[in-house]
Amino acid sequence: MLPIHVESERPTFSHSPSLSEYMRRMIQYAQMDIDYTFAQMLYLCIAPRKVYQLTSYRKQTKNQWARDDPAFVVVMIFFLTIASIAYSIALQVGGADFLHILLMFVGVHFLLFGVIVASVSWFVANNYLRAQSFHGVEQRMEWMYAFDIHCNSFFPLFLVLYVLHYFLLPIVLQPTLAAAIISNLLYAGAGCYYLYVMSLGYSMLPFLERTEVILYPSGVVVLAAIVLSLLKVNLSRLSFQAFGV
Repeated sequence: MLPIHVESERPTFSHSPSLSEYMRRMIQYAQMDIDYTFAQMLYLCIAPRKVYQLTSYRKQTKNQWARDDPAFVVVMIFFLTIASIAYSIALQVGGADFLHILLMFVGVHFLLFGVIVASVSWFVANNYLRAQSFHGVEQRMEWMYAFDIHCNSFFPLFLVLYVLHYFLLPIVLQPTLAAAIISNLLYAGAGCYYLYVMSLGYSMLPFLERTEVILYPSGVVVLAAIVLSLLKVNLSRLSFQAFGV
């Protein structure tokens, strides 16, 4: 069971916090519930549905689906920074190359990719997945909740493609078919679980329907991994070429 979140003891807000307010809380440690964030990260790996079950409670108490606590984002940036340092050491690079890896991990993989995925998903959900409402107030999903879903989905992917992948570098960087298969399986597994956690987040919203369509790209991911493996294309080696190392 997830621990009680201290958000319940803070003043309620009728809408999601503004970006400036959200950013301001990121540098105020007292405003963040780190213990609750770690509990969420654990459950995202073993029982992700439990994390999303709290969204209905948040909607009832704060009238918003999205978190107003930036702790999850802050912790993810911290983890990715540590990963950048670890990969720089493993690749024996520093200076500008380290900054390049850090920019890719934090700026591109997590933030830019997250903004793009959240924006597209938010637009599709509000315009094509909402159930027709004949009674009551029409509801729309917040963009920040779409970004929350990305953050939740990204953490298990981080554990596979940044942590586990790191320890398998001596294997997956070999120019062999076996290395390509292992590498591509890691990417496929992480991608499919990302889509699964993402679909759970949208399925928890009672005014959305047909949210299972989010899982459809999983088939493409698996097929692509198989084809690339047969062609001996190693995604790990390709990703390191993007680093220029």
